[in-house]
Amino acid sequence: MEQQILALLAAHPPVDGALLPLLHAVQQQLGHVPPAAVPLIAEHLGLSRAEVHGVISYYHFFRSTPPGRLQLQVCRAEACQARGAAALLAHAEQRLGCTAHSTRADGAVTLEPVYCLGLCASSPALQINERLHARMTPAKLDALLESEGL
Repeated sequence: MEQQILALLAAHPPVDGALLPLLHAVQQQLGHVPPAAVPLIAEHLGLSRAEVHGVISYYHFFRSTPPGRLQLQVCRAEACQARGAAALLAHAEQRLGCTAHSTRADGAVTLEPVYCLGLCASSPALQINERLHARMTPAKLDALLESEGL
């Protein structure tokens, strides 16, 4: 893993504004930004560890731990909220046995609330891995999860 991070550092010179593209590259390559990468990134860019960690923890799309095999994102933006996204998220938590912003103990699924998947006219929406699903209901979610083996 360290060699992969070092290769990504070499591909991202230490210039102003390099942190976000570098973090995205690390997460794309490894599936998350491991804590061991933080000091390497900080040193490479001339930042403190706290600055790098602050960016990772601020943006919801960066992870510090590996995601589950299945990543379920439930939209929490206004249009989806108005059409039942809170109930859909609560149903997902109960059905999957994990809370929002967490990965189930067996590593099978990560449940994440997100803000706007771009399907406002077809809300509520969710995304499973990289597949978008619109006009979701708890019953439709159950069917999707069953088709994924959950």
